[in-house]
Amino acid sequence: MPIKIHYQQQEVELPEGSTAETLAQKFQKTGPNEALAAKVNGTLVDLTTPLSSGDEVKLIDFADPEGEELYWHSSAHILAQAVLRLWPEAKPTIGPPIENGFYYDFANLHISDEDFKKIEEEMGKIIKENYRTEREVFPNKEAAKKAFADNPYKIELIEGFEDQVLTAYRQGEFYDLCRGPHIPKLGKVKAWKVLKTSGAYWRGDPSREMLTRIYAITYPDKKLLKEYITRVEEAKKRDHKVLGPKLDLFSYCEEAPGMPFIHPKGTLVWSALLAYWRECHEREGYVEIQTPQIMDRTLWERSGHWENYRQNMYSTTIEEREFAVKPMNCPGGMLFYKKAVHSYREFPLRIAEIGHVHRHEASGALSGLMRVRSFFQDDAHIYMEPHQIEEEILRVLALAEEIYTTFGLTYHLELSTRPEKDTIGTDEQWEHATKALQNALERSGKVYKINEGDGAFYGPKIDFHIRDALGRTWQCGTIQVDMSLPQRFELEYVDSNGERKEPVMIHRALYGSIERFFGILIEHFAGKFPLWMSPRQVRLVPVADRHLPYAQKVKEALREAGIHTEIDDTHESVGKKIRLAQIEQVNYMLIVGDQEVENQTVSVRTRDNVVHGAVSFSSFLDTILEEKKTRALTSLFGEKR
Repeated sequence: MPIKIHYQQQEVELPEGSTAETLAQKFQKTGPNEALAAKVNGTLVDLTTPLSSGDEVKLIDFADPEGEELYWHSSAHILAQAVLRLWPEAKPTIGPPIENGFYYDFANLHISDEDFKKIEEEMGKIIKENYRTEREVFPNKEAAKKAFADNPYKIELIEGFEDQVLTAYRQGEFYDLCRGPHIPKLGKVKAWKVLKTSGAYWRGDPSREMLTRIYAITYPDKKLLKEYITRVEEAKKRDHKVLGPKLDLFSYCEEAPGMPFIHPKGTLVWSALLAYWRECHEREGYVEIQTPQIMDRTLWERSGHWENYRQNMYSTTIEEREFAVKPMNCPGGMLFYKKAVHSYREFPLRIAEIGHVHRHEASGALSGLMRVRSFFQDDAHIYMEPHQIEEEILRVLALAEEIYTTFGLTYHLELSTRPEKDTIGTDEQWEHATKALQNALERSGKVYKINEGDGAFYGPKIDFHIRDALGRTWQCGTIQVDMSLPQRFELEYVDSNGERKEPVMIHRALYGSIERFFGILIEHFAGKFPLWMSPRQVRLVPVADRHLPYAQKVKEALREAGIHTEIDDTHESVGKKIRLAQIEQVNYMLIVGDQEVENQTVSVRTRDNVVHGAVSFSSFLDTILEEKKTRALTSLFGEKR
């Protein structure tokens, strides 16, 4: 008897005993990037899964985030199979997908970059053999442990699983513990590359053994791999860890690991970021505070950090009292709120802080400005009545839109809802907060993704994932409803009936870590900052010493107008001076010689090596002041980034 399933908003009839793969074949979804797996009634499954009448079925392609993830996880098995063919004594441990590709960790394996080619060749042989992936279910833990008796790492994983079905996948001679699902045939992989190798502790624990990690990436199309490699090469050119020191923006010292030194040029960029931030926040009705960096242990016990975050905090003892350096600004903000009695008439009360925080990150996790131990956060804590949440979230969303688009950054939004367990607050509070966030997102017209159960224990949240010039995403801004800290600190306000109530509070950050945002902008602009935030806005290039007095006069006029200006008065040739200015990403080079002195003009050249020729100084000044005022992303003289 035929079965009837629902696919793409239509009812489809299939023969009895059909699988998701039958459906894919019926609709000719057989390309390398198509029908990698299926969602049946909302559950992600292999294509070999039998279908029943009434099932809702979605075929998962590579373009789907879930499809990309399972494609790369399947590919991790190909990598492991190739390694075991080449080094049979190696012990495979885990091999998850990551943002770009996947990795697999091995014990008892030592390789170098020179081994990548033979690993790729072996992967090619396995892909050509085009094995079907076969899922096997273990009846119990003992059966699973017996199957992997020669691998202590798999045994440890099995023993740690609770109340879940244990499964493994087979492809040819390779057999691995895995929950799946997997691509149906290995031949769907059309392009592959081993990227790098590194050391990694088993289960991320420095006290455990060091493993060999191999990173790789695969695609269903060679063109996609080529595009990825091009992006990687471009990212290397934009690497803020290279450009930052090269442009004299920041550096590190061994005496302060993970704590950046921001140089004078970097501080000019930093100051521009904060000036813009303050301009926006003052207009939006925020007040700014500063709270102490070191506070008594009792505060951190009350906030819950001492119990849950102690390992990441720096502490010290002063006069027999134990203090901690703040890892976040929130508890200090709570103390400030409690300094006064608050009325509903003040709400929404928007209190912001550029707070300097310290977190003890593992040395192996430190990475330029992206992961540091000392950084500033642009936090805000907004207090309100329950009925004000939705409107306030809309205001924050609009402010975030304004700020991110000013930098030419696009973004997507993710709404994370209540975790299944270990949360605080009533069902009614969670429902009200989540609905308010969702309604605000709907009213904003922004596309968003829902992450079921991924909220914080204290409330739901919205995260901003910004996209840079290379299409990479970074999680920066966040809006979090907090039902914990107002409760822990017994925050109150007086409502319209004269009764004392607990306020609703949201945490909100837009830059996030300012150091990290700075690093993202360095890479986004490839060091070519727009004029308004550039540390090298104008450089005067006198042709000879006799032109220095005029150059000095122009410099003073520019500096009085608020333009960062330098004179290259070295005895190098004009050509060398221009090349140096271009390397240092100076926005405008003004060459001054006899004609410029005589006509009171400047000869304008932009850093993209476009010569705009002689213009009157007043005309040049008017143009760049307009460019700075409007925070234009490109030169008003026609420069293209």
